[in-house]
Amino acid sequence: MSKFVGRYQHSLDDKGRLILPAKFRFGFERGGNLSPQIDGCIGLWDQGGFQRQVSQRESVVNEGDKTARNKARYWASLSREIEFDKQGRFVLPVDIRDYASITAEVIIVGALDHIELWDPTLFADVVDGASEAFKAGQ
Repeated sequence: MSKFVGRYQHSLDDKGRLILPAKFRFGFERGGNLSPQIDGCIGLWDQGGFQRQVSQRESVVNEGDKTARNKARYWASLSREIEFDKQGRFVLPVDIRDYASITAEVIIVGALDHIELWDPTLFADVVDGASEAFKAGQ
Protein backbone atom coordinates (compact mmCIF):
# COMPACT_ATOMS: atom_id res chain seq x y z
CA MET A 1 0.00 0.00 0.00
CA SER A 2 1.30 3.45 -0.90
CA LYS A 3 1.86 6.08 1.76
CA PHE A 4 1.29 9.68 0.79
CA VAL A 5 2.44 12.62 2.92
CA GLY A 6 3.03 16.28 2.18
CA ARG A 7 1.13 19.32 0.98
CA TYR A 8 1.28 21.18 -2.33
CA GLN A 9 -0.71 23.89 -4.05
CA HIS A 10 -1.37 23.96 -7.80
CA SER A 11 -3.81 25.64 -10.17
CA LEU A 12 -6.24 24.14 -12.63
CA ASP A 13 -5.34 24.99 -16.22
CA ASP A 14 -7.80 26.34 -18.81
CA LYS A 15 -8.88 22.78 -19.69
CA GLY A 16 -9.67 21.83 -16.08
CA ARG A 17 -6.50 19.78 -15.68
CA LEU A 18 -4.44 19.49 -12.53
CA ILE A 19 -0.84 18.35 -12.30
CA LEU A 20 -0.08 15.71 -9.70
CA PRO A 21 3.15 16.50 -7.83
CA ALA A 22 5.98 14.18 -8.91
CA LYS A 23 6.36 12.79 -5.36
CA PHE A 24 2.76 11.51 -5.52
CA ARG A 25 2.90 9.85 -8.95
CA PHE A 26 4.12 6.42 -7.85
CA GLY A 27 1.35 3.85 -8.05
CA PHE A 28 -0.60 5.79 -10.67
CA GLU A 29 1.10 4.46 -13.81
CA ARG A 30 -2.19 2.82 -14.85
CA GLY A 31 -4.35 5.75 -13.77
CA GLY A 32 -6.35 6.37 -10.65
CA ASN A 33 -9.81 7.02 -9.30
CA LEU A 34 -11.39 10.18 -7.96
CA SER A 35 -14.20 10.05 -5.42
CA PRO A 36 -16.02 12.49 -3.14
CA GLN A 37 -14.84 12.36 0.46
CA ILE A 38 -16.41 13.45 3.70
CA ASP A 39 -15.48 16.99 4.77
CA GLY A 40 -15.98 18.20 1.18
CA CYS A 41 -12.71 17.18 -0.46
CA ILE A 42 -11.93 14.81 -3.33
CA GLY A 43 -10.03 11.58 -2.80
CA LEU A 44 -7.53 10.32 -5.37
CA TRP A 45 -6.94 6.59 -5.00
CA ASP A 46 -4.59 4.15 -6.68
CA GLN A 47 -6.26 1.02 -8.07
CA GLY A 48 -5.88 -1.06 -4.90
CA GLY A 49 -7.08 1.69 -2.59
CA PHE A 50 -10.11 2.38 -4.72
CA GLN A 51 -11.05 -1.30 -4.80
CA ARG A 52 -10.97 -1.32 -0.98
CA GLN A 53 -13.32 1.69 -0.97
CA VAL A 54 -15.69 -0.06 -3.38
CA SER A 55 -15.71 -3.22 -1.24
CA GLN A 56 -16.61 -1.23 1.88
CA ARG A 57 -19.50 0.45 0.09
CA GLU A 58 -20.77 -2.78 -1.49
CA SER A 59 -21.46 -4.24 1.93
CA VAL A 60 -23.41 -1.10 2.87
CA VAL A 61 -25.47 -1.25 -0.33
CA ASN A 62 -26.33 -4.90 0.30
CA GLU A 63 -26.99 -4.68 4.04
CA GLY A 64 -27.37 -1.03 5.05
CA ASP A 65 -30.44 1.07 5.60
CA LYS A 66 -31.92 3.35 2.94
CA THR A 67 -29.83 6.39 3.93
CA ALA A 68 -26.60 4.38 3.87
CA ARG A 69 -27.49 2.91 0.47
CA ASN A 70 -28.23 6.35 -0.95
CA LYS A 71 -24.94 7.72 0.38
CA ALA A 72 -23.11 4.84 -1.30
CA ARG A 73 -24.99 5.56 -4.55
CA TYR A 74 -24.07 9.24 -4.34
CA TRP A 75 -20.40 8.33 -3.80
CA ALA A 76 -20.44 5.96 -6.78
CA SER A 77 -22.20 8.49 -9.03
CA LEU A 78 -19.43 11.06 -8.56
CA SER A 79 -16.49 8.63 -8.61
CA ARG A 80 -14.39 8.63 -11.79
CA GLU A 81 -11.55 6.67 -13.29
CA ILE A 82 -8.83 9.00 -14.57
CA GLU A 83 -5.73 8.81 -16.71
CA PHE A 84 -2.57 10.88 -16.46
CA ASP A 85 -0.69 12.40 -19.38
CA LYS A 86 3.10 12.36 -19.68
CA GLN A 87 3.38 15.54 -17.59
CA GLY A 88 1.36 14.02 -14.73
CA ARG A 89 -1.80 16.00 -15.52
CA PHE A 90 -5.36 14.73 -15.30
CA VAL A 91 -8.77 16.25 -15.93
CA LEU A 92 -10.75 17.15 -12.82
CA PRO A 93 -14.40 16.73 -13.96
CA VAL A 94 -16.73 19.66 -13.41
CA ASP A 95 -19.27 17.80 -11.24
CA ILE A 96 -16.66 16.61 -8.77
CA ARG A 97 -15.03 20.07 -8.80
CA ASP A 98 -18.43 21.49 -7.89
CA TYR A 99 -18.78 18.99 -5.04
CA ALA A 100 -15.50 20.22 -3.53
CA SER A 101 -16.05 23.92 -4.42
CA ILE A 102 -12.81 23.90 -6.42
CA THR A 103 -12.59 26.72 -8.94
CA ALA A 104 -8.93 27.52 -9.66
CA GLU A 105 -6.46 26.77 -6.86
CA VAL A 106 -6.17 23.29 -5.35
CA ILE A 107 -4.44 22.10 -2.19
CA ILE A 108 -3.07 18.58 -2.82
CA VAL A 109 -2.51 16.68 0.42
CA GLY A 110 -1.07 13.29 1.22
CA ALA A 111 -3.57 11.48 3.43
CA LEU A 112 -1.46 8.35 4.06
CA ASP A 113 -3.32 5.76 1.95
CA HIS A 114 -4.68 8.23 -0.63
CA ILE A 115 -4.38 11.81 -1.83
CA GLU A 116 -6.91 14.56 -1.11
CA LEU A 117 -7.76 17.57 -3.29
CA TRP A 118 -9.13 20.60 -1.44
CA ASP A 119 -10.38 24.08 -2.10
CA PRO A 120 -7.83 26.24 -0.22
CA THR A 121 -10.45 28.11 1.82
CA LEU A 122 -12.21 24.92 2.89
CA PHE A 123 -8.87 23.29 3.73
CA ALA A 124 -7.98 26.25 5.95
CA ASP A 125 -11.33 26.02 7.75
CA VAL A 126 -11.44 22.24 8.18
CA VAL A 127 -7.85 21.03 8.45
CA ASP A 128 -5.71 24.01 9.42
CA GLY A 129 -8.28 24.72 12.13
CA ALA A 130 -7.10 21.54 13.85
CA SER A 131 -3.55 22.81 14.33
CA GLU A 132 -4.09 24.12 17.87
CA ALA A 133 -5.67 20.85 19.01
CA PHE A 134 -2.80 18.92 17.39
CA LYS A 135 -0.18 21.09 19.13
CA ALA A 136 -1.96 20.60 22.43
CA GLY A 137 -1.98 16.83 21.98
CA GLN A 138 -5.76 16.59 21.87
